[in-house]
Amino acid sequence: MRDVLDDLLAVWRTGQTAGLATVVRTIRSAPRAPGAAMMVAPDATVAGSVSGGCVEGAVYELAGAVVEAGRPELQRYGITDDDAFAVGLTCGGIIDVFVEPVSRNTFPQLEAVADDIAAHRPVAVATVIAHPDAGWVGRRLVLGADSAEGSLGSDRADAAVADDARGLLAAGRTDVLTYGPDGERQGEGMEVFVASHAPRPRMLVFGAIDFAAALTRQAALLGYRITVCDARAVFATPARFPAADEVVVDWPHRYLAAQAAAGELDHRTAICVLTHDPKFDVPVLEVALRLDVGYVGAMGSRPTHDDRLARLREAGLSDAELNRLSSPIGLDLGARTPEETAVSIIGEIIARRWHGTGQPLADVAGRIHHDGRLSADHQR
Repeated sequence: MRDVLDDLLAVWRTGQTAGLATVVRTIRSAPRAPGAAMMVAPDATVAGSVSGGCVEGAVYELAGAVVEAGRPELQRYGITDDDAFAVGLTCGGIIDVFVEPVSRNTFPQLEAVADDIAAHRPVAVATVIAHPDAGWVGRRLVLGADSAEGSLGSDRADAAVADDARGLLAAGRTDVLTYGPDGERQGEGMEVFVASHAPRPRMLVFGAIDFAAALTRQAALLGYRITVCDARAVFATPARFPAADEVVVDWPHRYLAAQAAAGELDHRTAICVLTHDPKFDVPVLEVALRLDVGYVGAMGSRPTHDDRLARLREAGLSDAELNRLSSPIGLDLGARTPEETAVSIIGEIIARRWHGTGQPLADVAGRIHHDGRLSADHQR
């Protein structure tokens, strides 16, 4: 929903009804992950995508029918369909898509959800997508860390789902949960899709240089909340980094330590040290390599890297801590320009997140999409 939220909210505010299609489950290879969404507005315009083009036409037609009938529907698309090549996924995968009418009446909490997402407050939306009683389908709970709005149909179901959904939200995971018809944990019959909208992952870029400007543009495409930090005020200006969410003038190690102490970093955070100046990068790496974050990389030549490791060892870092450092930063793409180097860095961050090899797909056997992760994570 997040990728069509602005368009969806615009329709919601007019009092009209939109058709919202959401990928809730994928089996084998699939082009989009759970949580991907497509919206059909009352004027028949479309925003978003559920399959990158494979089944968009069929979902578009279903969305119109769902809005007209006023009843949500769960539909499976893939190679199990008789008309797989007509409306199925020719990549060989299967996706379950939940299509529902969205209006002020069916989703009164939508604006509050949008406000939470904009303010980087974690919020989960739990929606019944299958149930023996059709009257339960489409009911939802909106859950914050300490709040709950709406109902799935009974106190028992609400309590069970709220507990489990908050666990998924804390881990930044989106998933389908299965229960008995009244929320029994050992039963089956009710399926609940939990869309976790955790705050955007952070990227901290230290060093206000041209490579940093290129990196922020790439990182913004992936949805990172980006901070550029440098102690030199003449270089660290918002005008030089329009893609960054904030530009901070401070000593990198001091700013990073303060962010960690304030609980502003997590296992999804990427830290990129581009200063390649010992007086900046050694102190900030001394802090970064002791944090529970997803990625720490540092720019520099191989001689710079060797000198940096020696300095960090002198500062007391262990081999285990030093092994967490990606240096020289990025994948071996033969990159030369700042823009090419930014692609190299982003490529390595993606590979680390999903346990990719970084090799050409043509040279790798097996599945294209990896299931492994460094840790539980958000679906964009």
